Amino acid sequence: MTITIRRFQPADAPAVAALVAQTLRTTNAADYSSDYLDRLIHRLTPAAFSQRAQHTHFYVFCDHDQIVGTGAIGPYWGSTTEMSFFSIFVAPAYQGRGIGRLIITTLEHDDYAQRARRIEIPASITARPFYERFGYHLKHPQTQPDAEGLYRLEKNITP
Repeated sequence: MTITIRRFQPADAPAVAALVAQTLRTTNAADYSSDYLDRLIHRLTPAAFSQRAQHTHFYVFCDHDQIVGTGAIGPYWGSTTEMSFFSIFVAPAYQGRGIGRLIITTLEHDDYAQRARRIEIPASITARPFYERFGYHLKHPQTQPDAEGLYRLEKNITP
């Protein structure tokens, strides 16, 4: 397996949407209802990913020509010193093979991250333990996911 990393291109949008839908239905199914996942997948269209790519540094991770992972970083609500990660997904068949770590490392070395004092991640129930291994912690004490079904994690960056 040789993983190449490149920036998202508009032609990637259908493959990214399919990868995300497959990952949600497979990996997140234990933590979320099928109704919740269906509503989320309905919003995560190719057009939604193309739009996200216009406002973030959106990366795709490929095994040869197949997209097997995604991740983006962009400003947190327009901030120049606070950033957020978005759309971090790894195809189910590729999970546990280091691609998630590669995505986080890539995003943390992006230009946006280099000027950030804080990075926030809206984390699924499923992904929360993964992000915590990288030093991200709950932004506010939360015992349950918020109204969107997510935990808000953050990492403060020392300049």
